[in-house]
Amino acid sequence: MKQKHGNRLIMGILLTFSLIYSYALYSGETAQSKKHPLSEIAIKGQELWQKNNCISCHQIYGLGGYLGPDLTNIASNPKKGIQYAKAFFNSGIKAMPKFNFSEEEKNQLATFLKEIDETGYYPNKKAEIKSNGWVSIQYK
Repeated sequence: MKQKHGNRLIMGILLTFSLIYSYALYSGETAQSKKHPLSEIAIKGQELWQKNNCISCHQIYGLGGYLGPDLTNIASNPKKGIQYAKAFFNSGIKAMPKFNFSEEEKNQLATFLKEIDETGYYPNKKAEIKSNGWVSIQYK
């Protein structure tokens, strides 16, 4: 009988420490997340990105589909740039569908991609894996 109570006590203590650790780890914003907030226009562009399921074909920071190119650094690419990306928003090409975005919506998407580009580089070859499992990456 004493062993059952002892096991419950140990499990209770472990659960308490786990909850405290999880709260401390996930509740606060990191310095990097505060560093690059999206503007109102970029947030609307992100909503368009999500509503039209762009992630199913394109990637940001290597996450997403593989049918289209990774668009993380499209704005700063000297051979492409944001005007290049905007040209495809409504015209489509090969497997990319034609969208009927207004000029305002194209500017919102372009601003979203531009602000994503300002946050960092992909692929980031100078990433460091921390002992706690988090990855520290190089930002622009």
